[in-house]
Amino acid sequence: MWKSHPKALPFLFLSEMWERFGYYLMIGIFTLYLKDVETGFAMTEAEASDLYGTFIALVFLTPFIGGLVADRYLGYRTSIISGGLMMGAGYLMMGIHSLPMLYLAMTLVIVGNGFFKPNISTLLGNFYNDEEYKSKKDEGYNIFYMGINVGAFICNFFGAVFENLFGWAAAFSVAGIGMFIGVIVFVLGTKHYGDKTGKKGTQEGDMPFWKIVMFILVPSVVFGVIGWLIKGVASEANLDSAIFGSDSTDAFIFACIPVVLFYSSLYFKAKEDDKKPIGALLAIFAVVILFWAVFKLNGSALNNWGDKYTDREVTGIAKTVTDKIYLTKELEYKKDSVALYDHAFRIQKKDGEVIKEVNYPLYFRNVAKDKLPKEDAKISVWASNLSQSINPFWVIALTPLIVAFFTYLRSRKKEPSTPTKIAFGLLISALSVLVMVLAVKAGQNGSEKVSVLWLFANYGVITIGELLLSPMGLSVVSKLSPVNITSLMMGGWFLATSIGNKLSGVLASMWDKYDDKSNFFWVNFGLLMFATLLMFALLKQLNKVMKERGIN
Repeated sequence: MWKSHPKALPFLFLSEMWERFGYYLMIGIFTLYLKDVETGFAMTEAEASDLYGTFIALVFLTPFIGGLVADRYLGYRTSIISGGLMMGAGYLMMGIHSLPMLYLAMTLVIVGNGFFKPNISTLLGNFYNDEEYKSKKDEGYNIFYMGINVGAFICNFFGAVFENLFGWAAAFSVAGIGMFIGVIVFVLGTKHYGDKTGKKGTQEGDMPFWKIVMFILVPSVVFGVIGWLIKGVASEANLDSAIFGSDSTDAFIFACIPVVLFYSSLYFKAKEDDKKPIGALLAIFAVVILFWAVFKLNGSALNNWGDKYTDREVTGIAKTVTDKIYLTKELEYKKDSVALYDHAFRIQKKDGEVIKEVNYPLYFRNVAKDKLPKEDAKISVWASNLSQSINPFWVIALTPLIVAFFTYLRSRKKEPSTPTKIAFGLLISALSVLVMVLAVKAGQNGSEKVSVLWLFANYGVITIGELLLSPMGLSVVSKLSPVNITSLMMGGWFLATSIGNKLSGVLASMWDKYDDKSNFFWVNFGLLMFATLLMFALLKQLNKVMKERGIN
């Protein structure tokens, strides 16, 4: 697999694998930790989803500035190493049970990712700009993307074992160690990077950095503060009168306005030859926002589905094996606390105070009566964060097939363009949501638990869409970006991801507002179908730009 690719690829593959090991281990337990009544922060579903959405949004917003700094001042090697060290430190600090420490740790991860994520992706693209490897760029990004998902797959098993044995702090520490290993691997590959890691410097016509600070970063902070403070019209659905549902969402959306305006200005100020490719990239960025809004429900709403609506009981030989390797937890059935929960399985409130019940495991609230254990009996259930490994499992399984399929089409000169792949990726992703609509029906709207096979089916379908969209997005940015702003445009891709991530948190925080859970998924289906139709409408123009640039 490696022989026909640059020698740097295995090192970048492994660096990204370990970085994603740490990140997805942390994401897999993040909302579970926030909601844990005994040793977490006892947040409600809405509170945890809102913080999760804001966090992962900011994680993907900082690549905008990280890419720009790497392009002009630090170069890729320094940026990647410093970003990785910050992220590793942040993961270690997350296990310290203190809200101020949690926010500080999140800040380190947010800033560190800004320096690591866009620059390792751009560095990979630099090697495929050489004539020898140009035709292999899509394949290279697919292989790189598989590295991401190898890390994302194995991490949740480590997270489950260490959380079961030693608690949340130990699990977060393992994430930090994984990140540090990724940095070490990257450094070991230095001799293969040659001159590809150097800074490109400021080019003629580039906006000076002080102007970026004064006219983008400072306004973003000011807009964010205004968004936090400004209030909309109070209503039953919006008690604190935040405009978009929460103060953090308002702040984020307002803070994005100057950054979005900056990216729009790149088009108007570009040289004539660069206008069309920049315009094409901005159009793709806008469309894929809705994909990320739905896809990133894997760490919130779908994590919640795996935790509370999926049958996780383990019996027989499987129980014996998983118990021995600490992938399961023992739950004791307590019948006397059922009254704390209403028909929709929400935690009830008394005199305005949320009732937190520790002794009664939420797991039993929607187990069919004939399947409930006897009073005080114990059962084993697999750790709920393991459902986070289903998506990367499918990526690992399907990537070779996808690569082989497009290699075959390429050999027959029938390979579709990168924008066409993205369009079909959106369509297939929309179809995956219908699987969850059927899962809700199978569980009688959450009144009974359903098989984990529903999650496998949902993730299986959306993974095909993801493989046609996410690595292709990285590839198209590398192909179309003007040379002097490649990392900056890669930051634009992550800006779109960031906005989508925040919208994902907004969607997930509305989970409890839907009495019929299928309607929640129908909304997601509608959003993805809208994005699909928009992408197909743009396809002719996007393919024309690709053809004019002499690329596919």
